Amino acid sequence: MKKKLYTMLSATLSMSMVLTACGGGNQTAPEQKPAEGEKPAENKESVLRVNIHAEPPTLHPAQATDSTSLMILKSLMEGLTRVGQDGKPQPAAAEDIQISDDLLTYTFKLRDLKWSNGDAVTAHDYEYAWKWALDPANESEYAYQMYPILNAEKVKNGELPLDQLGVKALDEKTLEVKLENPTPYFLELTAFATFFPVNQKVAEASATWHAEAASYVGNGPYKLTKWDHGSQVVMEKNADYWDAATVKMTRVEMAIIEDTNTELSMFENGELDWAGSPFSSLPTEAMPKLKADGHMTTVPIAGTYMYKLNTQKPPFDNAKIRKAFAYAVDRNSLVENVTQGGQLPAMAYVPPTMFPDNEKGIFPDHNVEEAKKLLEEGMKEAGYDKLPAITLSYNTSEAHAKIAQAVQDMWKQNLGVDVTLENTEWKVHVENVQKANYQVARMAWLGDFNDAINFLELYTVPQGNNNTLWTSDKYNELIKASYSETDPEKRQQLMKDAEAILMDEMPIIPIYYYTYSYLKADNVKDVYMDGLGNVDLKWAYVE
Repeated sequence: MKKKLYTMLSATLSMSMVLTACGGGNQTAPEQKPAEGEKPAENKESVLRVNIHAEPPTLHPAQATDSTSLMILKSLMEGLTRVGQDGKPQPAAAEDIQISDDLLTYTFKLRDLKWSNGDAVTAHDYEYAWKWALDPANESEYAYQMYPILNAEKVKNGELPLDQLGVKALDEKTLEVKLENPTPYFLELTAFATFFPVNQKVAEASATWHAEAASYVGNGPYKLTKWDHGSQVVMEKNADYWDAATVKMTRVEMAIIEDTNTELSMFENGELDWAGSPFSSLPTEAMPKLKADGHMTTVPIAGTYMYKLNTQKPPFDNAKIRKAFAYAVDRNSLVENVTQGGQLPAMAYVPPTMFPDNEKGIFPDHNVEEAKKLLEEGMKEAGYDKLPAITLSYNTSEAHAKIAQAVQDMWKQNLGVDVTLENTEWKVHVENVQKANYQVARMAWLGDFNDAINFLELYTVPQGNNNTLWTSDKYNELIKASYSETDPEKRQQLMKDAEAILMDEMPIIPIYYYTYSYLKADNVKDVYMDGLGNVDLKWAYVE
């Protein structure tokens, strides 16, 4: 006996939405009716023009970790499932999904699919892609998301060969996946980029197949037709997509412009159809007026803005010093006077959409007295008369710069510490963080699926996205226990206990919980954004 797909769909955030007409910015002209006897004009093209702010570091499904690359990949690739407009995972590349009674075996039956170069998409392409991500010889930071699969973690650690992974193409159209434990969110995972397929023939012929538009091969609703690095990305409708009849948009043009004021001006001049999140951001100084004029839309999402601390570099190899820097930040002042986007101060890590109690916080905000005490104790433990030089790194952005400058002032005023600011472009910033070449670095985490484990498992034994290099045996035990705990309340408590350790050790400093603020032309319809902040252009169109 097997259970059908619909019996296992995971619950998703209630704030999921389809963005239709929200006002502001570009306004469509009044509709002109044709004269009597005249045929209506045919609108042959539907083109969306946005700005993505920064060059996508990579469009390889197993290597992408940033929101820009992941957003583009969602348009270029098709996973076995795709999160639908109702916020629930639905069959995509797989037309049928069977789940065993013990919830440990998933059998995916693929529909007839083509790659953008005309090749047939097969179950072997999914098996190949997943094994590539888990191959110890390859760099895939998100490979840990595959650890629910049988033997995945042992394979990634080199303890077992790849042929012991619980993934097997039974034939051209059938993929069998065996899990370590029942995983209620597994069908959300298979909609994520790390689980996308890769054309094995193309990838084995060229290791850089994913780096240029001319060589890129996908199977999603759009195909990559232009990639002028540092300037523009263009996607066009993929006529060979299995659900092409649903795709209404002809083309998506993505400019790459760092300056948010330039982006806003382009929107106001009718050169862009969208300004701000989730593609880019709005200039903070313009937001109060945009909000007052009723042009700006703001929505909460499950994401946390933070500073990561390199726990292997002095002085942040000392937990008390880390906590001192965290307690010395005035988050309320930041969100009210600097970010101005309706953000919620974060005195915990997991967003309140997943842990409602976290709206109150786990640690105190702006507790200068305790911060000074902890700094003094930490310096004494570490043998410091004076702290080593400290550098705060952030990627190029007017908003990140203003936040960093405000925090720099707070640390100087509240702790007497001089901090140097370092600004680099996004790609360089990400590479430095990934290589642990930093002391304090601006980063963020936006949920990939609607479960707190997605936030917490990042800080298990150093791997993937845990570039703080912090680890805790007790923390690791709690996270591991949550994987096999079937009682929802007990599982939730295990994760809360783990978060308490994380906030006591403080390898990261949460700053605020995210909101997305944007301007959108009225004729832009059906851009789907879920409560995690993920955007999908499959259903979008411009009238």
